[in-house]
Amino acid sequence: MSIGPLQILLVLLIVVLLFGTKRLRGIGSDLGAAIKGFKKSVNDDDSDQPKDK
Repeated sequence: MSIGPLQILLVLLIVVLLFGTKRLRGIGSDLGAAIKGFKKSVNDDDSDQPKDK
């Protein structure tokens, strides 16, 4: 049993109705900033390690 496009569309519609577009936009931008900060900290942490080559 797989999830079809109709079920995905229905779930997205329910999410938009529950949260509203403005709140979803804010959640998306906050999530993007969190991922960007996480990637930056991982890359900074890797650059602090000495390379053994």
